[in-house]
Amino acid sequence: MTDEQNLGFDTKLIHAGASPDPATGARQVPIYQTTSYVFRDADHAAALFNLQEVGYIYSRLTNPTVAALQARMAALEGGAGAVCCSSGHAAQILALFPLMRPGCNVVSANRLYGGTVTQFSQTFKRFGWEARFVDTDDLDAVEAAIDENTRAIFCESIANPGGYVTDIPALAAIADRAGIPLIVDNTTATPYLCRPIEQGATLVVHSMTKYLTGNGTVTGGVLIDSGTFDWSASDKFPSLSAPEPAYHGLKFHETFGAMAFTFHGIAIGLRDLGMTLNPQAAHYTLMGIETLSLRMQRHCENAVKVASWLEQDPRVAYVTYAGLPSSPYYERAKRICPKGASSLFTFSLKAGYEACIKLIDNVEIFSHVANLGDTRSLIIHSASTTHRQLTEAQQIAAGAAPDVVRLSIGIEDADDLIADLDQALTKAGA
Repeated sequence: MTDEQNLGFDTKLIHAGASPDPATGARQVPIYQTTSYVFRDADHAAALFNLQEVGYIYSRLTNPTVAALQARMAALEGGAGAVCCSSGHAAQILALFPLMRPGCNVVSANRLYGGTVTQFSQTFKRFGWEARFVDTDDLDAVEAAIDENTRAIFCESIANPGGYVTDIPALAAIADRAGIPLIVDNTTATPYLCRPIEQGATLVVHSMTKYLTGNGTVTGGVLIDSGTFDWSASDKFPSLSAPEPAYHGLKFHETFGAMAFTFHGIAIGLRDLGMTLNPQAAHYTLMGIETLSLRMQRHCENAVKVASWLEQDPRVAYVTYAGLPSSPYYERAKRICPKGASSLFTFSLKAGYEACIKLIDNVEIFSHVANLGDTRSLIIHSASTTHRQLTEAQQIAAGAAPDVVRLSIGIEDADDLIADLDQALTKAGA
């Protein structure tokens, strides 16, 4: 086939990483439901375990179905390589694991998915890592938070739950000056709407559970490496630049170059952390990705219609959708996400917390679930669910105040979605 990097985005959605199965001619990527693989001989096995040859050993590390998905995601994001894993949270650990040591810190946006805030602020402490939360719109504050122990900057391209858009090139410039990578969670935008690597990001992570799969059937995560960072430029990243004892002193960056982070993610990360993506989940995700462009177009169109209606409703205090001209992120969204601002946003009810709860209890088409990016429209009250573990101050900072409802707009008929919200708002007011 033509070099995949030269193919158009929509062609990559269907063909990147996949070709007819050489044994059977199967056109769709088969589900290789196997734990292990037969070696040709003893020398072949030794070469695989020594990282001298690329191949399949054990499905905790590598699997042909998962490998096809990894190749597709690397192509879609414009990266050198990718590592799939069991969830978006697993992808975040996989991204930071080679970079961090006890005593190190990551400077993180304070507008994040509530589970990520909890992971960063609580669980990371058990590793001896520190997360420093800052408002990434305040670039001086970001720069001031960085010190000699900072190993990365972390943000979301479009922040969950409020749909706030991050100035990725500005953060990338700060990361470059500090000699550290910028990690961007691109879950809400997807590579159809935003290409963080082209805007300066070093690493990109996704919860593939969301828009990439698109149908709420499986969980999965992926880490994509740009392949452009010089891991040997300083002594900050010994996992990648220094000899690795488990592989007889092999230096990942010296040996694998642009693929160093990807090989480390598999050979060390998946080997020891075990956050494996199962092949059936990879298969579902591959099928979902095939229609990503079509779905994202409809998601964005519907979101504009629903958000515009909500903004005009007298029962609504404000709407956070960056696709509205009234949004302070509108101009930035056109620059960072030129094809649309995705379909995740929040709105505040003037009647407060209790009205939010009544609204959710009375919707009929919207599904009340803790997910986003489904073909179905979804609704949730973040303060009492996904952001429940946070203090009220943290909830407000994250865009999940008690009087706020989060919507993930699906691909149904937009007029039906508006009618559903209207009747539920009426009942909430009553």
